[in-house]
Amino acid sequence: MSLVQPGKYRHFKGSEYEVIGTAKHTETLEELVVYRALYGERGLWVRPVGMFLDWVERKGEQVPRFRRLDQAASGDRPKQQEQE
Repeated sequence: MSLVQPGKYRHFKGSEYEVIGTAKHTETLEELVVYRALYGERGLWVRPVGMFLDWVERKGEQVPRFRRLDQAASGDRPKQQEQE
C-alpha cells in the first residue's frame, strides 16, 4: 500500500490537485504519484513519492509540500512524516 492515497490535496502554494494513484517508473521502478491539477487546463503530472511527501520551508516554517484536504485543518503530520 502506498503512503499516498487517492484524493484531493493542496500544494503549499495554494493550488489544489487530485491524486489519481501511484505508478512505477519503467526503468528505475521508482514509485511516482500521478495527480491532476484542479484548475486551468487540468494538466496531468507525476512526482516521486518522496518529493510529494516532502516538507518545504514556507514563510520561515516547515510545511508539507502537499496536504490532503481532509487533514488541512488539523495541522497534524502523518505518523510516517515525523521529523527527528
